[in-house]
Amino acid sequence: MSADAVARLSALRGALRREIGRSPSGADAASAELAHATTLIDAVGGLPEPQTPGEPGDALAASLTLAVRTAPDLAASLRPAAADLPWRTGYAARPDAPGLERGLRWVELVGPAAPWRSDTVCLGLLLLAPGLFYPPHRHPAVEVYRLVAGEAEWTVGSVTRCLGPGETVLHASGAAHAMRTGADPLLAIYTWTGDVATASIWCDAKTGSED
Repeated sequence: MSADAVARLSALRGALRREIGRSPSGADAASAELAHATTLIDAVGGLPEPQTPGEPGDALAASLTLAVRTAPDLAASLRPAAADLPWRTGYAARPDAPGLERGLRWVELVGPAAPWRSDTVCLGLLLLAPGLFYPPHRHPAVEVYRLVAGEAEWTVGSVTRCLGPGETVLHASGAAHAMRTGADPLLAIYTWTGDVATASIWCDAKTGSED
């Protein structure tokens, strides 16, 4: 990995760290979990390991345009680093979620298979295309999302609410959750702690049982 690429990834990691640090302080569970994740992220040192860059998809450009207004520091770091990132997808087509296989991308900066290796914490970005349904799923890791750009209907268990830039949402271990974007793409930062090695599985929205 070139020195310039290392500098771009390091700048992006720093911007993500600052952005999650801007979450409102307090005793609520999401803030406490972000503080816990941040402590673990700060303990992950060294230089990033080389990764094969991936394709971010069509929604990134529009998300960056929105993020310039809502999170300018992050937008300024993500734009030059986007081509270096190991963007991933891997979801198969589903009849209840048209376009999911094309419209969802995610990338990790810190994690078990990320440029900065960690078995205790993940730090990354989720990118969803406009008008996309991300069906109910769950995982053993505790997860927090901080929205950067765009809005979505966010369902956790049986509760659905609309979330926008600057808001956070907590998914407890094993909690079923789903998202549906509107007219704009969604860009969000996420953290995982706990069992970060076990992947998500599709599940029933109400019971959390495997789909």
